[in-house]
Amino acid sequence: MKDTFHETAVVASLAPAVVTATTKGSHADLQGYGSALMVVNTGAIAEDGDYSIAIQHSDTTTDGDFDQVDAADLLGSLPATLEASTVYRQGYIGKKRYVRAVITKAGGTSIAAGAVFVLGHPAMAPVA
Repeated sequence: MKDTFHETAVVASLAPAVVTATTKGSHADLQGYGSALMVVNTGAIAEDGDYSIAIQHSDTTTDGDFDQVDAADLLGSLPATLEASTVYRQGYIGKKRYVRAVITKAGGTSIAAGAVFVLGHPAMAPVA
């Protein structure tokens, strides 16, 4: 069995919570890592909630500097509307230093969701 415990780090972007509005997650710093995978976990959705999630990236941690990631810098796709009690993943292969998850509300009341980034291919292993 291969060891992924010492070869990856996990950074929370959106702590699991009930989301009622468009919400920007905290950033993950990719310095020292060669790959990033966003993992999203959803729970209950209230009153026909219509929420989507995306990865944004930036070379700084300044909120206004984050932009949507171009499709060419993503691996896999995410649905236009998140489903309840589902796990999604999307890879990032862009060149920016910071990434974050953003949930966007298009309608409904709320969604329970969280997102983490799994950082891999570290420049120095094992990861502490």
